[in-house]
Amino acid sequence: MLAEPLNLSRLIPDDGRPVEWVTAPAPVPYPEAVAEMEARVAAIAAGEAGERVWLIEHPPLYTAGVSARPTDLIAPDRFPVFQTGRGGQFTYHGPGQRVAYVMLDLNRRGRDVRAYVRGLEQWIIGALGRFGVEADVRDGRVGVWVERKGPGWSREDKIAAIGVKVRRWTTFHGISLNVEPDLDHFGGIVPCGIREHGVTSLVDLGVLATLDEADAALKASFIEVFGPVV
Repeated sequence: MLAEPLNLSRLIPDDGRPVEWVTAPAPVPYPEAVAEMEARVAAIAAGEAGERVWLIEHPPLYTAGVSARPTDLIAPDRFPVFQTGRGGQFTYHGPGQRVAYVMLDLNRRGRDVRAYVRGLEQWIIGALGRFGVEADVRDGRVGVWVERKGPGWSREDKIAAIGVKVRRWTTFHGISLNVEPDLDHFGGIVPCGIREHGVTSLVDLGVLATLDEADAALKASFIEVFGPVV
């Protein structure tokens, strides 16, 4: 459970300016995505561009955050591996997973990184709730989790990852939501350094959602947490 209530008023600016909402029409190679993010973040920080949320897919790949441990890369030759400046450890990106790169100006949103991360969590939880999926966060475990139960058993699986970086109070990197990725592809790493739990997706949970439907849920929930988009 969240340790304290999320203060939405800190995250929604008073000026009403909408966030640009962009969806890439085809998978984007990781180096191109990072270069585009870097350029946009620099422009936002300089006051030359507005905020943006960029929804994309990647080809299959692994990324290593600043806390990644080499021993958590189980199959280094399976997919390309990219070092990245975001927080966190190893994660997988690939087809069927919605990656959202979030480039917001925290000067407009309270200059509170902790509240911002809580906002990302609430955004994902709200989007999943639109599919009837109950999700939450866990102390000591980054990301968003679902509890799965059956006769005599229960477990918790991760359905969404969060990895962020903030420069000059401008955010980049963001979230990844598993809609219908090949879950076997996560087997080449220890996702986020957590060995005791698995990963899941909307389709794995029996929710036959498309990426377009996931995008619509993400947009509606984002507006609730962070304000209007265009």
